[in-house]
Amino acid sequence: MEQPKGVDWTVVILTCQYKDSVQVFQRELEVRQKREQIPAGTLLLAVEDPEKRVGSGGATLNALLVAAEHLSARAGFTVVTSDVLHSAWILILHMGRDFPFEDCGRAFTCLPVENPQAPVEALVCNLDSLLDIMTYRLGPGSPPGVWVCSTDMLLSVPENPGISWDSFRGARVIALPGSPAYARNHGVYLTDPQGLVLDIYYQGTEREIQRCVRPDGQVPLVSGVVFFSVETAECLLATHVSPPLDACTYLGLDSGARPVQLSLFFDILLCMAENVTREDFLVGRPPELGQGDADVAGYLQSARAQLWRELRDQPLTMAYVSSGSYSYMTSSASDFLHSLTLPRALGAQIVHSQVEEQQLLAAGSSVVSCLLEGHVQLGPGSVLQHCHLRGPVHIGAGCLVSGLDEAQSEALHAWELHDLVLQGHHIRLHGSPGRAFTLVGRLDSWERHGAGTYLNMPWREFFKRTGVRALDLWDPDTPPAECCLPSARLFPVLHPSRALGPQELLWMLDPQEDGGEALRAWRASWRLSWEQLQPCLDRAATLASRRDLFFRQALHKARHVLEARHDLSLRPLIRAAVREGCPGPLLATLDQAGAGDPGVAARALACVADVLGCMAEGRGGLRSGPAANPEWMRPFSYLECGDLAAGVEALAQERDKWLSRPALLVRAARHYEGAGQILIRQAVMSAQHFVSTEPVELPGPGQWVVAECPARVDFSGGWSDTPPLAYELGGAVLGLAVRVDGRRPIGARARRILEPELWLAVGPQQDEMTVKIVCRSLADLRDYCQPHAPGALLKAAFICAGIVDVHSELQLRKQLLRTFGGGFELHTWSELPHGSGLGTSSILAGTALAALQRAAGRVVGTEALIHAVLHLEQVLTTGGGWQDQVGGLMPGIKVGRSRAQLPLKVEVEEVTVPEGFVQKLNDHLLLVYTGKTRLARNLLQDVLRSWYARLPAVVENAHSLVQQTEECAEAFRQGSLPLLGQCLTSYWEQKKLMAPGCEPLAVRRMMDVLAPHVHGQSLAGAGGGGFLYLLTKEPQQKETLEAVLAKTEGLGNYSIHLVEVDTQGLSLKLLGTEASTCCPFP
Repeated sequence: MEQPKGVDWTVVILTCQYKDSVQVFQRELEVRQKREQIPAGTLLLAVEDPEKRVGSGGATLNALLVAAEHLSARAGFTVVTSDVLHSAWILILHMGRDFPFEDCGRAFTCLPVENPQAPVEALVCNLDSLLDIMTYRLGPGSPPGVWVCSTDMLLSVPENPGISWDSFRGARVIALPGSPAYARNHGVYLTDPQGLVLDIYYQGTEREIQRCVRPDGQVPLVSGVVFFSVETAECLLATHVSPPLDACTYLGLDSGARPVQLSLFFDILLCMAENVTREDFLVGRPPELGQGDADVAGYLQSARAQLWRELRDQPLTMAYVSSGSYSYMTSSASDFLHSLTLPRALGAQIVHSQVEEQQLLAAGSSVVSCLLEGHVQLGPGSVLQHCHLRGPVHIGAGCLVSGLDEAQSEALHAWELHDLVLQGHHIRLHGSPGRAFTLVGRLDSWERHGAGTYLNMPWREFFKRTGVRALDLWDPDTPPAECCLPSARLFPVLHPSRALGPQELLWMLDPQEDGGEALRAWRASWRLSWEQLQPCLDRAATLASRRDLFFRQALHKARHVLEARHDLSLRPLIRAAVREGCPGPLLATLDQAGAGDPGVAARALACVADVLGCMAEGRGGLRSGPAANPEWMRPFSYLECGDLAAGVEALAQERDKWLSRPALLVRAARHYEGAGQILIRQAVMSAQHFVSTEPVELPGPGQWVVAECPARVDFSGGWSDTPPLAYELGGAVLGLAVRVDGRRPIGARARRILEPELWLAVGPQQDEMTVKIVCRSLADLRDYCQPHAPGALLKAAFICAGIVDVHSELQLRKQLLRTFGGGFELHTWSELPHGSGLGTSSILAGTALAALQRAAGRVVGTEALIHAVLHLEQVLTTGGGWQDQVGGLMPGIKVGRSRAQLPLKVEVEEVTVPEGFVQKLNDHLLLVYTGKTRLARNLLQDVLRSWYARLPAVVENAHSLVQQTEECAEAFRQGSLPLLGQCLTSYWEQKKLMAPGCEPLAVRRMMDVLAPHVHGQSLAGAGGGGFLYLLTKEPQQKETLEAVLAKTEGLGNYSIHLVEVDTQGLSLKLLGTEASTCCPFP
């Protein structure tokens, strides 16, 4: 499905509080740009907050200044100017404060969702969800300006939130619904009926909250999203040069200004609320500041006075999205687990994970980016993230486990976890990398006030059970109010004699009679509190480790998808591997999958070609092209003789020489597709099982055998007959054998001659227009597999008919004399233009084989001939399906079918129609030659590429083609022209979806002009040109439509032809003997 048009951001800024994280998060923005989540031309900036506690308002002002500074420099200015805001769409995303359950902050919390429409496969973090919401849901339609979005909440917004930007000015907050009970611990907006914000309450009184209740019983929550118009953003930017607000920016701090902490919502926006008075505003303080000394209050009052002067005249309005939802990500583990699980789910959520024993995952649990091997049990309401575990592991209900790998699995074997949060962390101590582990209870509070607990028990009980003392955790002079979980030195980060693991903490769950060994080891470790741990977290290593695990599980997935033959596209994964710099392991995995099962190998090779094409990044030329470079012949030869493992290994060895630049990558991709064609050819060759002949009397020398055939028109199901779809999906095509202008336009004639040679003629039956070739040696036949070589199809017919063995050591003349006492003359013709779309080449191959076999004293049945043509086209290397020969060799109206299996067998069913319907059909069916020659070869390659990639739209469309064939057959049985017209119309849409680019502009113009006169229409065959066939509303419309088209400009050299259903199919007859005293060939 095509992505709706989103905002083309000028700048996207991500603010963060740690200096050493700026480059880490800058890279994360760039990765998302490579994934096409952010427009390619967008300026990306990760910006450090000037001070750790500048607040959301200070962070916004600083980010706005940085954006304006970069845009000013880009525009050629030497000073910051707000003029650059007038044509800019700026998005500022705030990382916010530390989060106990995610080392990289709430923005990088991974959600248990997958995006099947994403062009690049990746984990979905909260940041990704919010980017999508801002770009495609809230942002579209807004004028230039500045969007600000927190990342500390989970949002859900409908596709069209219904926000009007007519006559907008000032600032606008986005509000989402919440219950009055939820609002007691949150912020809410009070507005008038027109949406003008009157006041903003934080943890308001019952009376204040009730004033905000809307008719739906909900209140509009402060939801972390606001938009500033250019005018308002200019006013806000102007404050950066005025004390004390200059201290909110890096410029002010670099100038020695004293830091000031501002709230975006309860300082900057509150001063714009209609009912707020200056006096109340100046004495207030934002909730994130808390209580402080009088000096701080005075400094803040000065800052608020400056905000009032600049922003008071700007209107503040609210857009209420009633069908959206909002959930603040609190520090409660229970809330966090609830947000990542579906309690009423019938099964576990398994996202970007490979799980060997899925039955061990309880309903209502969630697994994200994990590799679980063996017996790994997960209880309801529990979440596993970023773990590679090897069982036996038993994680009970209410747990969060993240960041553990195989090395830590063994430590879990002896434990059954319940209501716990166990996390592995990457840290850096004095420049040295390391690992640390934290363990807390689900019910533990991260707040600094209230009764404290650890591992879901009061501190006193914990001390008693474990032998840990308060002095182990806090300094003696620590005030009691500061003795809390965030400040407790619980977590070992270094041990003098051993590597650390979860066991350094798990012993606390059930202290054993080990003489206090575990306690002594814990005390001997250098330990940090959670607060002390935060600056030591190595976020770059954390994200790199997650990326590595994601690709490890993705490689398992890729191999499983191929080996299990799942219709799941690997192209998003291929893009991810290439764009994030790790295609090597994926190529190795594809090699392994391709070297085993022949049924898997062709798709695996096609996936390798996709990887190489993706590595070329759109440079190096077109994907379709020649694939016969001598350097690749050694691996090709292995495949040709059936040694799949050696062939795949040799391909990989050759591939390594072609990775240095885009042009070589594209050429290597072509050769991998060529290797895949060898495997397809071998699969289709299995159709030989159904080719048989019966001996008959050998015609005398000079006696002509003439085969004639109608053309074919496909009414439904085309492309499903094309290998490999024909034997991987199973095909069904409804076709009609047709005469064009009363003639059967395709034919061949063959006769024996006395000379031990092969005389070939291609072209019209009039000699002067015919291309003539004489083959006197096997060398003259060697180009039988080069489709564009003169007479290649006829040469392939001699080989497939068994008349000549091109690989024999016996000379051609000796082969012919020994078996037939002389040679053969074969002449083929078609009265249809090249690229007609009416099945000419396949039907021509059928007539050539039929005439040759009869001239050689054999007769071949029509069904056997259908399979013989499949074989011939593979020998010729043109590929192609079976619908053309079914349509032309078999008479009338019929459905051809092939099952999803090998050997490939085609079965044909005649479709019975009401009496008189064939004549009615003849009266309403017309052919229009468009004057455009179709290029089916490239169309075929594109379709095969899309099928092997298992693009969801192509897979769905392929199934629809087969299904609609049965519906079309029923329409014929009913004799309903309108229903058949509907089939044709939808069939053409299916063809266009299968092969984009198959509808030239001139053809579209022609179809538009004809549309009022027809029940339905479609280009024949693959499309791209050739014949257009119409089912007219009125009978006998040739002259009428000629007049319609004559009035239309720009249609080119078109012509309209009568068409009628042929009820004879292939005809074969022997003519009298013609004397041949000399060779008519030069």
